[in-house]
Amino acid sequence: MVWRTWDLNLKVRLVGELITHTFFWMYFPFMALYFSDSFGKDIAGIMLMVPPLLGMMSNLFGGYLADKVGRKPTMLLSLCTSSVMFAIFAFSTSPVVDYLAFIGIGIASSLYWPASSAMVADLTTEEDRRVVFATFYTAMNMGVVAGPVLGSFFFVNYRFELLLICTIVELIFAASIFFLIKETLPATVRAERSKERFSITQQFKGYAVIFRDKVFALYIGAGVLVAIAFMQLDMYMALYVKEHVHDQPLMWWGDWTFTVGGTSAFGWLMGLNGLLVVLFTLPVTKWFQHWSDRNSLVISSVLYGFGMFLMAFTTNIWLLFGCMVILTLGELIRTPVAQSFISKYSPEDARGQYMGASSLQFSIGRFIAPMSISISQWLSPVGVFGIILALTLISAYLYIPLFRMIPEDGHDSAHS
Repeated sequence: MVWRTWDLNLKVRLVGELITHTFFWMYFPFMALYFSDSFGKDIAGIMLMVPPLLGMMSNLFGGYLADKVGRKPTMLLSLCTSSVMFAIFAFSTSPVVDYLAFIGIGIASSLYWPASSAMVADLTTEEDRRVVFATFYTAMNMGVVAGPVLGSFFFVNYRFELLLICTIVELIFAASIFFLIKETLPATVRAERSKERFSITQQFKGYAVIFRDKVFALYIGAGVLVAIAFMQLDMYMALYVKEHVHDQPLMWWGDWTFTVGGTSAFGWLMGLNGLLVVLFTLPVTKWFQHWSDRNSLVISSVLYGFGMFLMAFTTNIWLLFGCMVILTLGELIRTPVAQSFISKYSPEDARGQYMGASSLQFSIGRFIAPMSISISQWLSPVGVFGIILALTLISAYLYIPLFRMIPEDGHDSAHS
């Protein structure tokens, strides 16, 4: 499915999400440092645990809204809320108000993604879906690569101007969605949902039905395990590289040598990860598009686990680059397949809620992942990386019975 054949909805959102995500990453990586300076490290650490928990609830509510009132109104609510919060953040002179605005931006962002993913699923065929999701993932990671580099200059030197531009960008994107994008929630579903009374109880009942779905519950369980491993990139792996990878030559020419070690080595590893994601998400998706969802998810978990585990046996920066290539390949195989699987598996009238519920695997994974830092006080790097490998192997094993439970013709027959 080539770009020129895409629905206008997808084109507008791809460009909009690339730009807004780049601006998001121009301020987000610096918030921990900003709040640490404002409130102290201990308090800042506790404060930064709140946004993921609120984001988890906001994700679920966003999925419910996407199925209840539609994809477009949910995305507009998100963007209008975030633009107001960015404006408050820009004009605020109080760190407390800054923190509340930061939480508001996070809640608004979490509202957006279930509707966004559901809209992609609404507009694509099953065979094109992986490639389209991969394209959106590539755009998102272009923002992850470019944003922090730009933000390291603009957030420090021109914070007010940066946040003001973020406000304007969100408003422009909201206007683009309002004028250019059409609703994709099927009219029959919208008519049926409009008869239901809006209530939090109804929302929880909807999610209770989803989590009683044994296949989906197993999928979330396997996803949480591999998400814990994924989150170690900027947790235990960062700590390991900082403590064990000492200064060493990365490049040399005659008498000239460029050395890296500790934090700088970690920066180079993360830079390689981001570059590989941007350059190879689409090629890898196309190479593996004929693989079944089961085999793709199993091999991605195994590759990620072994890529991470092999780091325990070396402190050589070039061998660590090799490990990063292995685990990034696992990441690239997994991401579009995971999104495509939920699109295919979820019933049409609950697609937004399934997308919202699916994001819980990352929220729960992010919440549990920091335990690796505590465990590292008692275990050697081989022990900690061994636990990470074990989690990914259990995840890979769980995908096998999961796919045995799904009939060939998909979700609806599983529930008939």
